[in-house]
Amino acid sequence: MASHYPLADAQHTAIVPITIDLRSDTVTRPSEAMREVMASAQVGDDVYGDDPNVNALEHEAAQLLGKQEGLFLPSGTMSNLACVLAHCQRGEEVIVGDRYHISCDEAAGVAVLGSVAIHSISTDKFGYFNLDQLNASVKPNDFHCPISRLLCLENTVGGCIQEQSHIDALVDCAKSHGLSTHMDGARLLNAAVAQNLPPARLVESIDTVSLCLSKGLGAPLGSVLVGPKDTIQRARRLRKMLGGGMRQAGVIAAAGRYALTHNVARLAQDHVRAQILATALEGIKELYLDRTLVQTNMLFIQSPQMPALADYLAKRGIAITAVGKHCRIVLHKQVDDKAVQKISESIKAFFTAA
Repeated sequence: MASHYPLADAQHTAIVPITIDLRSDTVTRPSEAMREVMASAQVGDDVYGDDPNVNALEHEAAQLLGKQEGLFLPSGTMSNLACVLAHCQRGEEVIVGDRYHISCDEAAGVAVLGSVAIHSISTDKFGYFNLDQLNASVKPNDFHCPISRLLCLENTVGGCIQEQSHIDALVDCAKSHGLSTHMDGARLLNAAVAQNLPPARLVESIDTVSLCLSKGLGAPLGSVLVGPKDTIQRARRLRKMLGGGMRQAGVIAAAGRYALTHNVARLAQDHVRAQILATALEGIKELYLDRTLVQTNMLFIQSPQMPALADYLAKRGIAITAVGKHCRIVLHKQVDDKAVQKISESIKAFFTAA
């Protein structure tokens, strides 16, 4: 996947500084206020369970999502991995959408490290699969097959909100087959803010949830896994096994606590700016934009000239990820109204010149 970041100019005489980074909302940086909280954070040894900020973050995240207990981990990938291994034994199976992180963006860790089979269900452009697909994916009680143990969902998917009634129906179906359920909530709070729903409502019927702090929420790293006490205790042992036991982690947990307190409501600004940018780009005939996919902070554009556009933008301090003719643009707290205007004007200028 080409990054186009940073890029030398045509004469290779200088590196153009990137001032607007649209590759992902993982590029967000801590604010000065967040840094101050980190610098003054009380700490302890989290492996011994005595870091006050970690303990508080785990409790606050569990309360936010309506679950019994939480566990702070370095990344969303480790959070999902520890959770799947807490639910599943070797030779059992997780059922997951083919575009969800666990299926396609986490190096098949649950299979490689946990010997848990992955059954991927084909999803539509919005990230949906239906009840018939789920029913057909659950294996019969036959020793030729792995044991279907866990259904993993995700919200949002490619920036698209998963309708709550549909999630509830999938969970009911999974339970009827005796499956546990997990929600990869990498951008769950985007979905909650966009629908004006309490985060706990989005996952009230789901057993475990992984909540990422380092995307739109702006913390430098970390995810919190929440769920029933017994499952979280198994995941805590697995976190240590996977190398995720942290010591004076209160420094980063303080950033996560700040993010949950101050950076959730502002996600709505990213959603508004994504719509503004989509409106500005719709009239470019050389560019294809599916407006129905612009539901939170992402938009996807296509053009045969995408690699050239990526180079053009990079020379003007704007970073995008171009793969063939496709590009995902992600809005986040480092992209303000002035930046949105510069992005739209630069893209229009490229196609006008072309």
